[in-house]
Amino acid sequence: MTFTQMLRKENDDIFRTIFNHPFVDGIGKGEVPDEAIAHYIKADYEYLSAFIRIYGTAISKSAKREDMRFFNDQIQFVLNSEIHPHHNFCDHIGVGYVELQDYPLPPTADHYMKHMMYHAHMGGLGETIGALLPCPWTYLEIGQELKTKYAPSADHPFYQWISFYADESTRDITRNMRQRLDKIAEDASHEEQKHIKEAFRKSCQLELAFWEMAYTCEEWPGEKVSSQ
Repeated sequence: MTFTQMLRKENDDIFRTIFNHPFVDGIGKGEVPDEAIAHYIKADYEYLSAFIRIYGTAISKSAKREDMRFFNDQIQFVLNSEIHPHHNFCDHIGVGYVELQDYPLPPTADHYMKHMMYHAHMGGLGETIGALLPCPWTYLEIGQELKTKYAPSADHPFYQWISFYADESTRDITRNMRQRLDKIAEDASHEEQKHIKEAFRKSCQLELAFWEMAYTCEEWPGEKVSSQ
């Protein structure tokens, strides 16, 4: 069993809970409250901006150009490709994408961002990848799960979103990140592996919490909840 296979097995409980979350399952059913979708996009736009910066940190920790090229390609993917599922959500609720940008992060998303930044700055490349990997990996499996469970046709309201994350490009990103982490783990000490596992587990937990944050329209205490 590879290191990342072990990570997946150890965190299957979180993956399964994500698949059954009402927001995620609602995507498959085509039934998600508009205000939850708007809240999700607001937070995810800022979260992905942080993800780009952490990819930049991964580049600075990379000794090989092939790794630098990979993380640079992922920056381009987030900037130019991952906007498409956002547009699918925006079109469904009838709100312009620009209208949902530049909002402060809700508590859970803020914590998730700072968790990733902590591991990226305090740990090595393996720990950085460990914190990053649950995002593409859970989304890949969400796309596959919803595609299998609901077999959405082209007229499904979230067909584009589901197809995007079940697509080969998302599989490639997850596979390439796993291969890099497996290689790093082979030469990592027990303590380094422990830190990677902790970073990965917490990111999985925060992926679940992110869906809950969006579904409940979580706000900071004392802030007025706004649907858009």
